[in-house]
Amino acid sequence: MTDPVLYTYYRSSAAYRVRIALNLKGLNVTQIPVHLRKGEQRGEAFRALNPAGLVPLFAAAEGAPFGQSLAIMEYLEESCPTPALLPARLVDRAYAREIAATIACDIHPLGNLRVLDKLSTDYGATTEGRAAWNRHWMAAGFAAIEARLTRTAGRFAIGDMPGLADICIVPQLYNARRFGLDLSPYPQLTAVDAAARALPAFINAAPENQPDFEEG
Repeated sequence: MTDPVLYTYYRSSAAYRVRIALNLKGLNVTQIPVHLRKGEQRGEAFRALNPAGLVPLFAAAEGAPFGQSLAIMEYLEESCPTPALLPARLVDRAYAREIAATIACDIHPLGNLRVLDKLSTDYGATTEGRAAWNRHWMAAGFAAIEARLTRTAGRFAIGDMPGLADICIVPQLYNARRFGLDLSPYPQLTAVDAAARALPAFINAAPENQPDFEEG
């Protein structure tokens, strides 16, 4: 059986999540870079695979390829249950999903490249304006997550095992650093991030360790 395929971009936080999940599961995947800055996601060939024109896109052994990082990670969890990405306790699973959704549904979409480009094209946002917009929405989401982590965190976001929440936290804090957000108000969040980033599964998924990585 051939390895599944992941269409990715080194600095896409959504693709970064899926790379971490695959590493935690110990699953092999063939990565195909889609260069977002060059607009390859809008090309006819990629649109034929994913009409949304977004990464990540995952092609499993069966069926057509599908996108959305949370859907891909749910597929991985159901098709390869161990090691688990979700904790054992039902309420803890809800907390993990809450944190993941806060990032993937509330924070990340507002800082997506196509949103930032729209701000520049239609509303004249400068580079600093784009960064300030991103910082505003990340700070709002991080405040909510920090409050949750005061009740759930151990070494990682939910207790002492890395999982879905950590998978979403680490790429978003990578973005926060890129855009110059002050992270000092979020000590729980940064502690969880540091613990997760020390693990091989997270190290190997980091943007700077991808074959399509570019400086700058």
